[in-house]
Amino acid sequence: MTQHQNLIAGTWVPGADQSENINPSDLTDSIGYYARADPAQVDEAVGAARQALPGWANASPQVRADLLDAVGLRILAQKDEIGRMLAREEGKTLVEAVGETVRAAQIFRFFAGEAIRVAGDSIASIRPDVDVDVTREPVGVVALITPWNFPIAIPAWKIAPALAYGNTVVFKPADLTPGSAHLLAKIIHEAGAPAGVFNLVMGHGSIVGIGLVAHPEVNAISFTGSVPVGRRLLVDAAKGLKKVQLEMGGKNPMVVMNDADLSIAIPSCLNSAFFSTGQRCTASSRLIVEAGIYDEFVDKLAKAAADLTIGDALDPETQIGPVASANQLKNNLSYVDIARAEGATVLGGETVNCTKEGFYQKPAIFADATNDMRSSREEIFGPCASVIKAVNFDEALTLANDTEFGLSSGICTSSLKFAREFRKKSQAGMVMVNLPTAGVDYHVPFGGRKGSSYGSREQGRYAAEFYTTVKTSYSFAG
Repeated sequence: MTQHQNLIAGTWVPGADQSENINPSDLTDSIGYYARADPAQVDEAVGAARQALPGWANASPQVRADLLDAVGLRILAQKDEIGRMLAREEGKTLVEAVGETVRAAQIFRFFAGEAIRVAGDSIASIRPDVDVDVTREPVGVVALITPWNFPIAIPAWKIAPALAYGNTVVFKPADLTPGSAHLLAKIIHEAGAPAGVFNLVMGHGSIVGIGLVAHPEVNAISFTGSVPVGRRLLVDAAKGLKKVQLEMGGKNPMVVMNDADLSIAIPSCLNSAFFSTGQRCTASSRLIVEAGIYDEFVDKLAKAAADLTIGDALDPETQIGPVASANQLKNNLSYVDIARAEGATVLGGETVNCTKEGFYQKPAIFADATNDMRSSREEIFGPCASVIKAVNFDEALTLANDTEFGLSSGICTSSLKFAREFRKKSQAGMVMVNLPTAGVDYHVPFGGRKGSSYGSREQGRYAAEFYTTVKTSYSFAG
């Protein structure tokens, strides 16, 4: 059997172990076998990144820009191949998968431009004949740990700025979805990344992830994943005084007011809660609806959800693909039972038998829910949404903010006053008005508050805050 290998110091090397990549839409479809690194390979990859750092950090910005632009163009040229891989291994519909791949290309091309726009400041000193310059320099060796739900877009928005600002990279993708990451690594390698500048180490988080966090030669860690893992990572990284960026969970609210246009609100909530099988940290898993339209809203949402076509991610008719794994499906179904036991009226949520054996589930609506239910407070990461009644705007806002998370939030309303107040007072890093909470642009900051995020923002020009360090230089000119 052929093993898709790790990339260390510009060379493809076999792993100490391997994992089989299985299609969640068709459990008989084996996508391939992928290397799993051991601690020795983690050490080799970090050593290669450390050795390559001086050359890459001091390379011309044009060299870095040319590499990132070449990567972006290659991704676009291979978008159908990569999109198909993504749909097969993650379960996202083919349309969404190709769209995510195009987004990855756009991110690389955006940071190609940013590579030659790294700005500083010249500041007048309070002392005569003294010049003060503030410049940005690379952080160093950066470990990037990414999740399975966006297996090419999230790696792109970490790798591209890391390389643009002169850092070297050790990249650990999710063990569940190594195929998209491997194709991306191959593109970066073939586009001409110098040996050691970019390294791919696939494998278990308990081995590769922990190894990177603990490694003394790793200067910074950017992680996207679960809250428990992120919190442990932060504590462990602090021991080595490493720079840390965390993007974790969400229990995002979408408020729907009595004056909302339901022709906008229903599709927005449907998209937010259930598209990508609800496997998005920005998904609306709490729909907070004003009392005057509550019953009508639940009825229309339930009908719209029931009409969604569930099936093979590669089928062009499919609107909702499978859940990504058996464990995730088991978790989703347990929350359906929890919501029912807590007193919610569960609409949908059952498993689905399709032509091919896979991890299929109907969207689940938890009507008559309250904000103190476990199903309304804990992140499920599946096609499940609680619908919570609010008596007015003030209560809706209070309910929206009553969560340990603060990633994304939204409101559907025809009132400029409500929209303005919600944007101002929502305790979330991103706020949407008459739009789904999931779905963001690549050139603006991404991130949240409270338990959702830690550290500086990702994406756009704000990425420089994490991937660079500031140096202040004084010169006496007298």
